[in-house]
Amino acid sequence: MKEECLICKAPLEYLETDELMECAICHKKENSKTRCVKGHYVCNECHTKGMDSIIGLCMAESSRNPIEIINKMMAMPFCHMHGPEHHVMVGCALLTAYKNAGGEIDLQAALTEMMNRGKSVPGGACGFWGACGAGISSGMFISIISKSTPLAQEPFALSHKMTAKSLSDIGAIGGPRCCKRDSYLSILAAIDFVRENFGVEMERPEIVCNYSSKNNQCIGKRCPFSKANH
Repeated sequence: MKEECLICKAPLEYLETDELMECAICHKKENSKTRCVKGHYVCNECHTKGMDSIIGLCMAESSRNPIEIINKMMAMPFCHMHGPEHHVMVGCALLTAYKNAGGEIDLQAALTEMMNRGKSVPGGACGFWGACGAGISSGMFISIISKSTPLAQEPFALSHKMTAKSLSDIGAIGGPRCCKRDSYLSILAAIDFVRENFGVEMERPEIVCNYSSKNNQCIGKRCPFSKANH
């Protein structure tokens, strides 16, 4: 196995119901449905340790290409093949590219807000909630740039439409999950959505995935980003 359990590299297993588990790193106890087949559990906080470093990366970034930006995040030590860090990274990459493409936002404040919101979406939401955290992150991005609240009218609608579009694209491919694929799909959907609804043009590149050899559940040619399709 190339990467599964962060402790022993054994495959993960997903339970039907929550069980009380102790994090093998910080020893915090909490309910979860996810552990490795040898019984190791790593909490979301430990899994994403070091993720705050992306704020510095984003503040120093000048690119209008959110795929280029998230690829830099994916290359950082905190980022694993799969995990809840992607729930923050998608939105942060989009916020940064949006700002650099002329979007009027306070980037540092927006990134901090994205970090706080994205961290609240747990790992495994894709399978257990029916809503991938990467797709939700694109909706959070729209919510932040449009200043949506539960009482807003148009911003409320736009953020829901963005999440729905990302999740539709993710669902059209099907499972099993791939955090890289679903992040790319969500970002591409957001690039088009922002152009159509906000008039801001971020760069939209062709994507060829370099992570298939690290993904034990890679779907190969069924993935639109597979090297075999390019």
